[in-house]
Amino acid sequence: MGSSSALVRFPLSMTSIRSSYGVETNKKSLNRSGGEGLKILERAPALVRFPLLMTPNGSNYKACTIPYRFPSDNLWKLTPTEETWIDVFLKSVPSFRKRAESDSTVPDTHVRAEIFAQRYTEILEDLKKNPKSHGGPLDSIHLCRLREQVLRELGYRDIFKKVKDEENSKAISLFGDVVRLNDAIEDEGQRIENLVRGILAGNIFDLGSAQLAELFAKDGMSFMTTCQNLVPRPWVIDDLDTFKLRWSKKSWKKVVIFTDNSGADVILGILPFARELLRRGTQVVLAANALPSVNDITYPELKEIITKLKDENGQLMGVDTSNLLIASSGNDLPVIDLNMVSQELVYLARDADLVVLEGMGRGIETNLHAKFKCDSLKIGMVKHLEVAQFLGGRLYDCVFKYTEVSS
Repeated sequence: MGSSSALVRFPLSMTSIRSSYGVETNKKSLNRSGGEGLKILERAPALVRFPLLMTPNGSNYKACTIPYRFPSDNLWKLTPTEETWIDVFLKSVPSFRKRAESDSTVPDTHVRAEIFAQRYTEILEDLKKNPKSHGGPLDSIHLCRLREQVLRELGYRDIFKKVKDEENSKAISLFGDVVRLNDAIEDEGQRIENLVRGILAGNIFDLGSAQLAELFAKDGMSFMTTCQNLVPRPWVIDDLDTFKLRWSKKSWKKVVIFTDNSGADVILGILPFARELLRRGTQVVLAANALPSVNDITYPELKEIITKLKDENGQLMGVDTSNLLIASSGNDLPVIDLNMVSQELVYLARDADLVVLEGMGRGIETNLHAKFKCDSLKIGMVKHLEVAQFLGGRLYDCVFKYTEVSS
């Protein structure tokens, strides 16, 4: 491979990436299942439909809450919603470029980061001119996948690894205090509400949001402060009182939780909630990404974190963890299409009676309207103004959507 100074002179195109880095690329865009694919991408077992989706064969299920277009729209003309969301992804390019530049595991990272920024921007501008120019359907899943495609073509595997590790270490040091604070709340309803607030406060650690990425880089984020400063209830979707009532009268046999971000989100939000379920005798399956994407927690990272949090008796702050299972969801994006999950998760989830989708990407942007054969909970903080406007809420508003299925 040539020197950095030589690389700078190459034109910034896919052809130059192929010739200068020896990476075999394919400019044909990915469809929902991966399409033409890239030989550079990791190969995984076939992904299948999540078994608890209500609709047969997923025929009526669509992993997209906000309609980007309607059947009556011109196929070749960009809709206002598509343009809005392309602009959202354009705004995130500088923060992703900075993260890529700081990835010391990749040779010539400054050059490659610039190529990423230019190539992904070029793709987004192409989509503005022709919404079908890079496959589709054009939605948040496709826009995320195109971004990951360009990063991986350039050799980037986990550009947020450093900040994830730092935030995981900070959150692990606070875990005991957060759990003790929750355990000290004698009233069960108040304790559940405090746990829910912890999930929502932790969910603010989302570096896929351009505004939050800038805020985090400048001042960091305090979990305790965020807990205290959540927007007042009622939230834009607020079924918390119903959930608290059901909690007092009903125990679930098995709960599947689709996790979101690393750091405070999973460690100080999700794990204390999962621990509370374990105390009640519920089996808990935590599903995490198979591969890195933004600052989302991955399956290997989550296993390592839980190992660190367990005491010498294998307990989580005094609670037995024999009913705690960790699974790879098979996903590699900050959003999720439940038509494409790992076979391992399918096996573990078949007899679950509560599904929890946490985070803006999984619980709000792609699966807010998903219907399940069992009870479900969609919970997350609204971190995009465009999502807030669609829901009729405020920026940093909260979603707590609980749906109970009759026996």
